[in-house]
Amino acid sequence: MTTTPISPSPASPSLIATLPGRYYTDPEVFRQEQEKVFESLWFCAVRGADLAKPGAFRTVQVGRENVVITRTRTGELRAFLNVCRHRGARLCTEASGEVRRSLQCPYHAWTYDLDGRLIAAPNLIKMPDVDRVEYGLIKVALREWLGYAWVCLADEPPSFEDTVVHAAVERLGDAAAIGHYGTERLALGRRVTYDVRANWKLIVENFMECYHCATIHPELTEVLPEFADGYAAQYYVGHGAEFGEEIKGFTVDGGAGFAKLPEVTADQDRRYYAITVKPTVFVNLVPDHVILHRMFPLAEDRTVVECDWLYAPEVVASGADVSKSVELFHRVNVQDFEACERTQPAMSSRAYRRGGVLVPNEHHIGIFHAWLLDLLGDSHA
Repeated sequence: MTTTPISPSPASPSLIATLPGRYYTDPEVFRQEQEKVFESLWFCAVRGADLAKPGAFRTVQVGRENVVITRTRTGELRAFLNVCRHRGARLCTEASGEVRRSLQCPYHAWTYDLDGRLIAAPNLIKMPDVDRVEYGLIKVALREWLGYAWVCLADEPPSFEDTVVHAAVERLGDAAAIGHYGTERLALGRRVTYDVRANWKLIVENFMECYHCATIHPELTEVLPEFADGYAAQYYVGHGAEFGEEIKGFTVDGGAGFAKLPEVTADQDRRYYAITVKPTVFVNLVPDHVILHRMFPLAEDRTVVECDWLYAPEVVASGADVSKSVELFHRVNVQDFEACERTQPAMSSRAYRRGGVLVPNEHHIGIFHAWLLDLLGDSHA
């Protein structure tokens, strides 16, 4: 079963159009994406285990808003706009940290508990008419899935199940399949942050196709030989790319990795599955670990990507060397991001004013383009 591509041109059925170059360079397009995509859909913000203790916090940029995520004294995660209700100062100025009981604005010392309620301010006792709940921090919707906190800034968030969870069901063809990897129970083995000088859509498009794999991914195609033929793992529902016959594990040299995760099935063993959760998450599943990318689009030509390698807790606790499995996908990341950075300058060229083309192996990227244009309200590119 394959996804249905956008209809090709009668004149050139092998080629369909991409988005025009301005969609990758125009600050106004990026502003619309911030409003209608990143601030309207569920956004994967932080790994729950990064906020292990009550009082731990992390700030993330979601569209035009900065969001602070905290763990309360009773253990729940909460998300708020990172804005003091008094004069609008940024409440938490560090990317991450830990407080004992409350969040205090560094400007005028308005103080909020970890549930967002205003609890103190200079001379507050002299202002008995101030409603401490009404003037608490602005809450942001939060859901936990795969061990990560997903936030949504929309006043009425879309169904989490019909958007985020559905992406895994749509790709794997089985609602239970992703659960076999137990991602929420895995431990962080390595995290690498990449500052990519390219538009976020170029990164998504690159991840969605493998037409480039034989050209720039020699290590990956050695482990997954069918990728050398330009096959995209996401294109066929329920199918994972199979390891090569002589390959023992998903490692940079094809050597053995770690024991298969306990609930991974025989059908999932020795296979790689890739899932795109629009707009900004990639999930990569292999028998002994999971690799999860979160993108943070910061400008029309800049995207920070945070990539986590997750393993069985006993693997991480034992101090096992994970470098060979990390190195494989780290090289893939570097190769991909360099390709995206090579592409970004040409998006402003007159040669790309009307865009480029997608060959048949890439036609499914057209579905991503149609999805985006629908969100932006553009009837045509």
